Amino acid sequence: VAATASATEAADSDGAPSRMVDNHAWTTYDDWCRGTAQGTRAVAGPRPGLAIAAALGSVDYTDPHTQKTAAWEYATWTSPVHRLSVPATETIASWNAHTPAGTWLQVELHGTYSDGTDTPWYVMGRWAAGDQDIKRTSVDDQTDGKSTIWTDTFAIDDATTGLRLASYRLRLTLYRKPGTKLTPTVWRLGAMGSDIPDRFTVPASTPGLVRELTVPRYSQEIHTGQYPEYDNGGEAWCSPTSSQMIIEYWGGRLTPEQLAWVNPAFADPQVDNAARFTYDHQYQGCGNWPFNAAYAATYKDLQGVVTRLGSLTDLETLIAAGIPAITSQSFLSSELTGAGYGTAGHLMTVIGFTADGDVIANDPFSPSDPAVRRVYDRREFENIWLRTKRYNASGKLSSGTGGVCYLYFPAPPTARQRTALAAVGVR
Repeated sequence: VAATASATEAADSDGAPSRMVDNHAWTTYDDWCRGTAQGTRAVAGPRPGLAIAAALGSVDYTDPHTQKTAAWEYATWTSPVHRLSVPATETIASWNAHTPAGTWLQVELHGTYSDGTDTPWYVMGRWAAGDQDIKRTSVDDQTDGKSTIWTDTFAIDDATTGLRLASYRLRLTLYRKPGTKLTPTVWRLGAMGSDIPDRFTVPASTPGLVRELTVPRYSQEIHTGQYPEYDNGGEAWCSPTSSQMIIEYWGGRLTPEQLAWVNPAFADPQVDNAARFTYDHQYQGCGNWPFNAAYAATYKDLQGVVTRLGSLTDLETLIAAGIPAITSQSFLSSELTGAGYGTAGHLMTVIGFTADGDVIANDPFSPSDPAVRRVYDRREFENIWLRTKRYNASGKLSSGTGGVCYLYFPAPPTARQRTALAAVGVR
């Protein structure tokens, strides 16, 4: 199986390695054959996938964001049970797929808790690459009193009880317009489970790499006020702007036809495009983590995955193999020297390390494209990215992302890239 469980390691208080992350995915032809198919079929080829073979029937779906009801043919695939090597307090699904016009998909998660009881089937996303058939959306108000779905994240309600998610299955439902031969094709489906302890600080890693990747620089700020229907315009577009930088690093390009909807007076129209096609209509923002990874994978021969990493050493491993990363962090302006701002949540692209071990980042919260390249203090950056607890600008206790990271990489990766990804728990 190409996607076996793996765990990112980090040093705990006594210096011993502790496993905190399990990232598992189904990607191979054998993987797709092992699941329970109802109307779906495995598709062989250089990028094996899952598609509709014969629809099970038709179902009506009322889009909550347009109020339009339409009939859709559907078929399903349910993964085998994956037992987490790290019983999890949080789990985030991600997927890579092609959804031609007239198709879309839904991803659900069903798990078993460490006390032997089961979760309901939770919707982790309703997704299409476009936005003409349905409005891609997360689903709010999902809870069973033990866990809750927070936009894109399954979370145990009270981790201090010791309750964890011990195992899970994922279910894909593929939809198409009735009477057609259309089908989504899913190439990658998986989830990252983690148990990151509450922490205000993390151990400092030792610098081990001097390298800088040549990644395009895009500012979100030059898009301020553009297309306010997508989360008030560029001011909030850190996630899609970061995604677009790495997509283009890997050679991803849009045609003039694909960008024809963007006002020709706007610079970097591909950033506007990324905002539109990562936008979550329920969350009302472009920062849905799996939606960004799925958007990256709409570009030819790219994969996208959401994971957590354990240290800047993990990022050095990736950069050494030519793989930049998108990190999620929150901080006060006083906590990241040179940033010049504070944020409750921000995405930026790590592209390298200086001779002193400091982080070279393409930070989209910059006044212009040339100003995007920043160098941030290693210790400060590592802590604001990896911590799970912090105090916000009001002095109140708040949360941190605990090392959340988007990784975009080729399909298939080179041997060196594959080794680096496996070293940080991604296969």
